[in-house]
Amino acid sequence: MASAAEQLASNLNFAAFAKAEDLKKRIWFTLGALLVYRIGTYIPMPGINPEAFAQAFQQQSGGVLGMFNMFAGGAVERMAIFALGIMPYISASIIMQLMTSVVPSLEQLKKEGEQGRKVINQYTRYGTVLLATVQAYGIAVGLESGANIVTDPGWFFRISAVITLVGGTMFLMWLGEQITARGIGNGISLIIFAGIVAGLPSAIGATLELGRTGALSTGLILAIIVLAVAVIAVIVFFERAQRRLLIQYPKRQVGNRMFQGDTSHLPLKLNTAGVIPPIFASSLLLLPATIAGFSDTATLPGWANAVLASLGHGQPLFMILYAALIAFFAFFYTAIVFNPKDTADQLKKHSGFIPGYRPGERTAEYIDYVLTRITVVGAIYLVIVCLLPEFLISATGVPFYLGGTSLLIVVSVTLDTVSQVQGHLIAHQYEGLIKKSKLRGGKRGR
Repeated sequence: MASAAEQLASNLNFAAFAKAEDLKKRIWFTLGALLVYRIGTYIPMPGINPEAFAQAFQQQSGGVLGMFNMFAGGAVERMAIFALGIMPYISASIIMQLMTSVVPSLEQLKKEGEQGRKVINQYTRYGTVLLATVQAYGIAVGLESGANIVTDPGWFFRISAVITLVGGTMFLMWLGEQITARGIGNGISLIIFAGIVAGLPSAIGATLELGRTGALSTGLILAIIVLAVAVIAVIVFFERAQRRLLIQYPKRQVGNRMFQGDTSHLPLKLNTAGVIPPIFASSLLLLPATIAGFSDTATLPGWANAVLASLGHGQPLFMILYAALIAFFAFFYTAIVFNPKDTADQLKKHSGFIPGYRPGERTAEYIDYVLTRITVVGAIYLVIVCLLPEFLISATGVPFYLGGTSLLIVVSVTLDTVSQVQGHLIAHQYEGLIKKSKLRGGKRGR
């Protein structure tokens, strides 16, 4: 079966794509949904003075606002209806994953299958509304504190801002779910992907402009391009890397027939945590700088100003903490999303075992041992991929879009989407082969 799938995958061509009508419909639906998202990032929130806000945003673009603006596809710098983006939903999803590991009732719901997942998804939506409401109210109050940013401050503006921003986030959540169900790829990831990709042309243009004005030499620009290509190649290699554990199933007898034991593999990804570690690490490190930007630094103690200066981009303390936080979240999030004990229990339930290890606790310990070792490699990979562009940004002033986190998200989502397209094409070709075999069988019967 595996060899047949590999052979079909190698024979995928444009002719097969042209015949896959369902796949084409899914792709067109995905592109249409992403177009709707991009239009929404240009619809401004009511009650805002665009010129005053643009000036205030420029002063804070190096903090958390700059990173959120990248994920929101530029909606933050325009203070559009999608300014909150999809981040509240991602935060709520991560919180729910944490709670399913801590709260016994939620853990039981997780084990109940499809029905339990629906309940957890509903709780995640409620959490998204709560987080988005709190964040939207904070944004409204922050906008009112700026000079001439809000044309008519007061409760009417705050309520309208909360309704607008929360409504935008909930629409994006719904749109992402529709893409997942009726389109290609993970809808939430594709929305973030579209936002980052939309900013790449301006980032590349800004880099070339620096070269034109002489701020960057031609050799340095070529080195940036080579580094970007090398980072992309490293990301592709490590994101596809797996450690496969051999699983064996014993012989079984059905009636008078004896069936040979089967073998399969348990794939463990080298980077199980995905892009969550660098996103969380960046958010935590940039938060102090953003808070300080909205306050009067002259009133802060001397030690606070010294710490803030040390946490700037390219500073040694920033780099050390960034690497440490990425490594911590790589292990922490992996422990949340993958439970070796549950995996061992499932193997035992289906009579599977790892050769040399007894089913149950010993198998769980071995899986945890292997997962810990490969997560060390995955954490080192994430640290290197994210720190190299940080050194480049601090040394040359290259735009934020060319950071390691953005490249990691773009490449990971692209790989996932391409694999899903290939899966649809393989399924379509299998269906074609089955139909042909049925037609031939019918003709022979006649």
